[in-house]
Amino acid sequence: MGGFFGVVSENDAVLDAFFGTDYHSHLGTRRAGMAAVNTELGLQRKIHKIENSPFRTKFENILNEMSGNAAIGCISDSDPQPLLICSNLGNYAICMVGVINNIDALVKQYLSFSGGHFSGMSGGKINSCELVAAMINQKSSFTEGIKFAQDVIEGSASILILTESGKLITARDKMGRIPVILGKRDDGFCVSFEDFAFKKLGYEDYKELGPGEIIEITSKGVKVLSEPREKMKICAFLWSYYGYSTSCYEGRNVEAMRYENGKIIAEADKEKGVAQDIDYVGGVPDSGTPHAIGYANESGIPFARPFIKYTPTWPRSFMPSNQRERNMVAKMKQIPVHELIQDKKLLFVDDSIVRGTQLRETVEFLYENGAKEVHMRSACPPIMFGCKYLNFSRANSEMELITRSTIYELEGEEGAKHLDEYSDASTERGAKMRKVICDKLHFASLEFQSLDGLIKAIGLPADRVCTYCWNGKED
Repeated sequence: MGGFFGVVSENDAVLDAFFGTDYHSHLGTRRAGMAAVNTELGLQRKIHKIENSPFRTKFENILNEMSGNAAIGCISDSDPQPLLICSNLGNYAICMVGVINNIDALVKQYLSFSGGHFSGMSGGKINSCELVAAMINQKSSFTEGIKFAQDVIEGSASILILTESGKLITARDKMGRIPVILGKRDDGFCVSFEDFAFKKLGYEDYKELGPGEIIEITSKGVKVLSEPREKMKICAFLWSYYGYSTSCYEGRNVEAMRYENGKIIAEADKEKGVAQDIDYVGGVPDSGTPHAIGYANESGIPFARPFIKYTPTWPRSFMPSNQRERNMVAKMKQIPVHELIQDKKLLFVDDSIVRGTQLRETVEFLYENGAKEVHMRSACPPIMFGCKYLNFSRANSEMELITRSTIYELEGEEGAKHLDEYSDASTERGAKMRKVICDKLHFASLEFQSLDGLIKAIGLPADRVCTYCWNGKED
């Protein structure tokens, strides 16, 4: 994933941009960057790796390194950003959030008629942000360039630009898969992925951009450069997994949705008469916890934390570059509470089940510490497809997904023709897939939230929500 934050103000904007960007740290773990502009120095830019150190520590001296009345920052799970661009549209800094699936075709097309070039990266890769800038620069204005880029990109691209004149230009991706929200304060405006990021800085809600909408922002006001498109497909995983608990998207709070989602899962279990003799309900921390609270509240089974994550020294298990070290860190972080595990029947709710590797190790850890039964519930439906639009559940092969690999084990390539049945627990195929995954991961029982249940918990019309990862249905 990734996220960005921008500020344009009558005062210095760098401090707000620093804190606003820091509040997006949950969205990425690889790179972070900031850019600012002032009349004396022009555009300034800093980029750092954040794989082994958080954004805050890498940029703690930023006030001594840059200044300006307009600034942007980004957290990236992919390429270094923001980039500084010199073009026919002037000098500007740019960052983007999204995925470009047709990079090779766009690069080939661009090079064939422009005679231009791209900066090379390790392995011959092209920086996605630079490619977006190249597409924008094909037109005579930012508005037309952004619209052109979003139309030719297969995937998604939300864009934030800081011009040399101190304006911000931002665009939500054409299908509105992720949010772009504006905040207002007496001295200026900000643009953010997460709304809570600017509220802590004293900004108030001003506007949530529609799909494909393009906005120009100065400290004095906001100008719509291109009206929003009608069709929207906002990513459902914003609520079920990677959105921060205090965030609101399209008017729906993440934490509230997760409580409702857990409630619906508990209602389904009660209706089926399964997993009713449970001692404690817990969440697979951290994003599974509010779903579990909703389940516990509805079922009447006490909520508990049978194991606690030790995070002071290892806040993120995926920081080490070596897989063996990552696995060891994940193991060391889980501290058992024996009184809540020994001889207990436990039900856990996880935000999703993708590959299942760490989940299997967690369940083994619980049994090693005396658990009698470990039941598992997924807060979303079975993931059948790798995401084409954002960086969640992306895989080199869909066989990396535990659902698809299990289906292939059961009936080979024929199984891919019956994914709808496998998603449905009431069918013979669906029951069989769940049984095999239970055996693999040592669950006493397993169930997934239904797609209807998830949409109900989100509270938006189904045709406004992207569900590609579960049913393969595109725009």
